[in-house]
Amino acid sequence: MPVPLIIDTDTAQDDCVALLAGLLDPGADLRAITMVAGNVGFERQVRNAFLTLSAAGRLGEVPVHLGCRRPMVRPWISAEDVHGDGAGGLSMDDADLSTEDEHAVDALVRMAAENPGELSVVAIGPLTNIAMATVKDPDFARNVKALYVMGGSNNGRGNITAAAEFNFYVDPEAAKTVFEAGFAVTVVPWDPLTLRQAVFGEERLKEIAALGTPLSDFFTRVCAATLEFDRSVGIDGTTHPDSLTAAVLLRPDLVRTSSRYNVDVETAGELTRGYSAMSWGVHGLEPNAEVVEEVDADGFFAYIKGLLSTPTTPSREIRAPE
Repeated sequence: MPVPLIIDTDTAQDDCVALLAGLLDPGADLRAITMVAGNVGFERQVRNAFLTLSAAGRLGEVPVHLGCRRPMVRPWISAEDVHGDGAGGLSMDDADLSTEDEHAVDALVRMAAENPGELSVVAIGPLTNIAMATVKDPDFARNVKALYVMGGSNNGRGNITAAAEFNFYVDPEAAKTVFEAGFAVTVVPWDPLTLRQAVFGEERLKEIAALGTPLSDFFTRVCAATLEFDRSVGIDGTTHPDSLTAAVLLRPDLVRTSSRYNVDVETAGELTRGYSAMSWGVHGLEPNAEVVEEVDADGFFAYIKGLLSTPTTPSREIRAPE
């Protein structure tokens, strides 16, 4: 049976690829897209989500709910220096498109309550919406079947500071709240997992471009700005932690090793804001998360390549910049 899920996203670059997994994988039943402040300006994120729905040929089929436009207690910080507009300059006519009236936090709470123990959530941006849903409804964590989080590093380096990965850094209070809430949570960390097994180097990018499908062209365009940034900081390829997080839910056979950890997030440190402390069982702490340690990197690439091979007709014309 297809997996019923919600994707909570700050849509830019690999978030778009993760949405394609939810939209095109026959094993996925994407019930909603919820938007949270993160990578790029909020309205730009929404436009990127509509662009992705159009690229998949599914515009108008999946509701888009607007969520929290800033972190719980801090000003918003963007990653526009990394992603540009998050869509490689692609555009389409979207003035007539509308999002749902229901706030994303309310939608998350309602849908989980209507389907207790059935709905999974893939959270690939800051965890503000998820944390606020736990504040609004104490039963939310129990009603969600599984929460898959892209965030943190497993006692490794960050990607916005030396200590912190972006999603946890932007809203560390939200991340801390989520790991204390009692979810059945699986974590896909930035370091070492993404950096070792979810980077597509030049040869793999050429393979994708050679597909010549509308989706492969879409992929190449939306990943271009991030590829340039990644190379400038010594990463030889595009990084795909968000689509890996969706893939881990939809294709659990991709996981080679994972372990139970106690995950906590630093909120007060001057140098370590957003640091994810992942205790591996020798510190007397109760495990609260499954942390993915290794995946089948070749299998993951084959999965993404297969998605991008899917023949689609965009719902609307998507224009590249002149």
